Amino acid sequence: MAKQAVGTTTSAGAKAGTWTIRIDQNLARKAVAALVTVLIIQTLFALCLVSAQQLLAPRNMPFGVVGPSKVVAAVNSKITLNTIGYPNKSAAMTAINRGELYGAYVTGSSSDTLIVVPAKSFFARLALEPAFVAAAHKLGQPVTVQTVKPLPPNDRIGAVTSLLLLPLLIGGYLAAVLVFKAAGQTAAAPWRAVILTAYAVVGAVLTDLIAGPRLGAYSTSHFWPLLPCFALVTTAVVLAAAAIQGLAGARGTLLVLVLFIVVGGSGAGGLGTYMLPVYWRNIGVLLPPQSAVDLIRNVIYFGGNDITTPLIVLFAYALAGAAVITYLIWNRRARTARAAGARAREEAAHAREDMAAAQSSGNPPPGSAGQTRRGRPILIALVICAFMECLFAFNYMSAGHAPVATNMPFGVTGPSPILTAAEKTFSLKVTHYPNEQAVKTAIGEAKIWGALIPASSAGKPSTLIVVSSISDLSPLDIAVQFEHAAKTAGQKLTIQQYAPVPLPAKDPFGLVPSLMMLSLLIGGYICATMLMAATGRAGSRWRAAVLAAFAIVAGLVVDLVVCFWLGGYASGKFWIVWPISSLIIAVTAFVAATLQKLIGPRGTLLTIIVILLFGNPSSGGANGALYLPTFWRDIGPFLPPRNAYILLHQTIYFHGNGTTQSLLVLLAYFVVAGALVILLDRLRPEPEVNTEAAETAAMTVPVGATP
Repeated sequence: MAKQAVGTTTSAGAKAGTWTIRIDQNLARKAVAALVTVLIIQTLFALCLVSAQQLLAPRNMPFGVVGPSKVVAAVNSKITLNTIGYPNKSAAMTAINRGELYGAYVTGSSSDTLIVVPAKSFFARLALEPAFVAAAHKLGQPVTVQTVKPLPPNDRIGAVTSLLLLPLLIGGYLAAVLVFKAAGQTAAAPWRAVILTAYAVVGAVLTDLIAGPRLGAYSTSHFWPLLPCFALVTTAVVLAAAAIQGLAGARGTLLVLVLFIVVGGSGAGGLGTYMLPVYWRNIGVLLPPQSAVDLIRNVIYFGGNDITTPLIVLFAYALAGAAVITYLIWNRRARTARAAGARAREEAAHAREDMAAAQSSGNPPPGSAGQTRRGRPILIALVICAFMECLFAFNYMSAGHAPVATNMPFGVTGPSPILTAAEKTFSLKVTHYPNEQAVKTAIGEAKIWGALIPASSAGKPSTLIVVSSISDLSPLDIAVQFEHAAKTAGQKLTIQQYAPVPLPAKDPFGLVPSLMMLSLLIGGYICATMLMAATGRAGSRWRAAVLAAFAIVAGLVVDLVVCFWLGGYASGKFWIVWPISSLIIAVTAFVAATLQKLIGPRGTLLTIIVILLFGNPSSGGANGALYLPTFWRDIGPFLPPRNAYILLHQTIYFHGNGTTQSLLVLLAYFVVAGALVILLDRLRPEPEVNTEAAETAAMTVPVGATP
């Protein structure tokens, strides 16, 4: 009997062991599937964002022409313009004021006129004006540049439309996701469309108040015209997202993420729709983000002209979403009625009896408590959405709507009246160098952003050196300020472009590091969150190793895509960029994993706030940290995104100079956060995480934070 009992126990133990192994294998499969999904999303995001914005150049750009001109033909042979003929300058100006053209060229009897429209696209002007001036000079044709619809000081590079898209797009996405989860994934609930539409209006009011009266990103006269536009954008996104979720269930959330955030956000055309590659412009016109950008830009700068197409697209998404939700409600009610039959009538009779008994006893009717319990999570979800939307609106707008450089490091090899005049209007931190070679050495070490080489003798021009790879904005700022200073001082000036590592042809503005960095940061915290959702736990003994392995693989994949597929930087930088990319992903993943271990799924929300809502705006992006307001400039060195950008940017374009501090900060985050993950997983008891909450956190991924 004893032997038989032992044998039975052993058999039971073997079965238990087999069952344990089966559970572990099941969790492993879920974890692998989750991480593969993250890798696909991260790679897709890097591919879309970089390919859409790395090469900003006019492509079939609508451009007015008055009279025949060899200058236009010469320019059109280098950059593709969709030239539209007009009988006179007045007709061309009418089209420009309606927002139909990016510029115009007017042939005159003695001198031609180039009309540029900065409000249509800041970067389009940077491409058009030099091309036309150079072509006219080569052909010996005098030309005058006339600026129409200039950008105001509170939106000097035309960034406001893109920055406004962030809270509206992400607010709608978050509302759809969180309400879907809070309602128990009841996509066909009759009240859902009403609640989401009401939230869209509230979110529009909050965004309008923050961006307009609070921050002054646009004049207060635009508050009321923009309010219905904001409400329409969010309504279109939130109702379309709800409809997709209703049709596809939980998978619909992933589809919404890819369509509206990853693909739609990349093709939004915030820097100019016709600066996008043609295929991205054609993709973007089918999705709400591009229509939202066109609508907002044309209301702010073109008196509400040329908004028919954006309105049609946005209303189509809103109405189609509402129609699908209505159909789902009708279909659900029909199925419920057919299934219930007589049982429903019987239950209704019992319910009436219970209601009568409750009323006679003074107790609340049955079901009211359940409705209260269901309404409370929805209210909490909407409050979280409103809070996040306000943070996106305030943080990104306050950091980036009016970039102005402060204490720009600048070199000089001797005294000059041009420098004296420039310092009266431009904030410079001047360092003296013995000669031009010493200046270029300092530029190569990323110590200065430009330099002035005074004329060696009277009558000769001074040389202004601008660094095209240090910032997308500073070369233009320095050139404009010093050209004006030279005229004021009555001096001659020539401009020389210099870069230790030239910008590649596919990245003329040096945007790739900032675009690439965003996908690395987002992939880091998503992988930690999806791992938590897949396993139902915020930690385990192998969690740190899995996240580190994912960082290595994901860093390699993103590096391959951006370097070799998209040509974003020289192939010689591939091997050094790989470990940097992996380090950035690992840092964000470990920070997210630590916070998730301490406070559960809410740790994802806190990671998003730290990394995307404070870290990314304070990184400075392609403009550079010197263009940030004081608050954002001061907090950036303590957060991963600023250090990640500097490490990537300086490695790619400055041979790794000026990266020591950034590397040390990221390594400190990596070591401390990694050690905390390992320590907490070993010492702290591991409670199970609510799967619904973990999945909600995993899918609540605001990845629309473009630089």
